[in-house]
Amino acid sequence: MNCIAVDDEPLALKLLADNIGKVAYLNLAATCSNAFEAMKALQENQIDLIFIDIQMPGLTGLQYISTLENKPMVIFITAYKQYALESYDLSVVDYLVKPVSLERFVRACNRAKELYELKSLKNVSPVQATQEYFFVNSDYSQIKVIFSDITWMEGLRDYVKIYLKSTNKPLVIRSSLKSIEEQLPPNKFIRIHKSYLISIESIVAIRKNSVFIKEKELPVGDTYRESVDRLVTKKS
Repeated sequence: MNCIAVDDEPLALKLLADNIGKVAYLNLAATCSNAFEAMKALQENQIDLIFIDIQMPGLTGLQYISTLENKPMVIFITAYKQYALESYDLSVVDYLVKPVSLERFVRACNRAKELYELKSLKNVSPVQATQEYFFVNSDYSQIKVIFSDITWMEGLRDYVKIYLKSTNKPLVIRSSLKSIEEQLPPNKFIRIHKSYLISIESIVAIRKNSVFIKEKELPVGDTYRESVDRLVTKKS
């Protein structure tokens, strides 16, 4: 799971980052000293979990989390007990009071992992598991795209380019890459960068920082490197 750590106290932030590093299934995408840095991190990365302090200058942790519409899972880590009830109104995973033991921290992380896995199972319906195509809106038409025909996709702000084996000209659709990703079978496609989603079948070679599709070399983002590494381990 990709996560960020948010705390305005440098020592507390370092301790939190160290604890995250001890949990094998967590990937720390960014450390932030305030809510505004957290906003930037969420824009630049696909984040599943936020660890955040409450009392911070500018926006408090509670105020910041309440502004998020499609928020990731949240674990508050704070020195103050009195905000616990208010925090649960925001449907947070857990509320930890400093100082936090490693055992208590790992229990909170395990709870987040269970919720993450449950959500992943719910997102894959029986229809998705067997479906071999989907429709996209391009040039005022609904175009049928077969999963096995897709080589890779590139996200360009509000648009996505879909590169196909059957044609040299990519389909250009108005959508987000995340929205397209949610319609694809996770066992056939992998996100390797905030801007790139590729067909696993089309991969020719993998290096530390790159994935090769025929003559095309695509970069692997830091946030997604763990997923690519797991793919190599699974196939080897």
